[in-house]
Amino acid sequence: MKLQAKEILKKIKVEGKPENIAGMARFGIKAGKVYGVSVPFLRKLAKDIGKDHLLASQLWESGVHEARILAGMIEEVEKVTEKQMDKWVSDFDSWDVCDQCCLNLFDKVNFVDRQIKSYAEAKEEFIKRTAFTLIACLAFHRNNLNDNDFDKYFPIIEKNVTDERNYVRKAVNWALRQIGKRNKNLNKKAILVAKEILKNYKENKTAKWIANDALRELQSESVQKRFS
Repeated sequence: MKLQAKEILKKIKVEGKPENIAGMARFGIKAGKVYGVSVPFLRKLAKDIGKDHLLASQLWESGVHEARILAGMIEEVEKVTEKQMDKWVSDFDSWDVCDQCCLNLFDKVNFVDRQIKSYAEAKEEFIKRTAFTLIACLAFHRNNLNDNDFDKYFPIIEKNVTDERNYVRKAVNWALRQIGKRNKNLNKKAILVAKEILKNYKENKTAKWIANDALRELQSESVQKRFS
């Protein structure tokens, strides 16, 4: 018999560890309803539950931090609409819910490119973070995409390198690094973009950090060795 939303929420609450909440706060996770449940536990729970669109919606509406991560794990990607994605993304209140939903669900929807372009223009910190987290996830997950699919994201990255908000700048950096680790051709292009950022934003501390950090990894021996 399938578990109901109330039963799942009870399991999450029972599994919760108050000491973990303090640890999460130190990493910038300060959601409203949070129990301190680990992601591995949620992954196992998701595997036991299976994919379920209605249940995912119910868990999301609970507002519980861990339930929302779980919702992204069990949602049926083919049933996700742009309206639903916009609603969930507008509800993001922590970087980990944002990243987990992108990694487990949103990077697989067939309208992801439109959403990236839209979210990159948003004013809200976590909505904007979503755009660049999705770019990083596509670079990591989507083997069916070609280099041209990623070329169009370089101007979006360059446009946002001066956003000094922590969760945006880290995601912009992540997107640039992940594209540059995809293959030799994109590595060269990402390095050129990073150098261009340094040239164009000499006085901007955030842009310089994004570019220098990306160059440090993209030009590293370990990354270059993969392409040699």
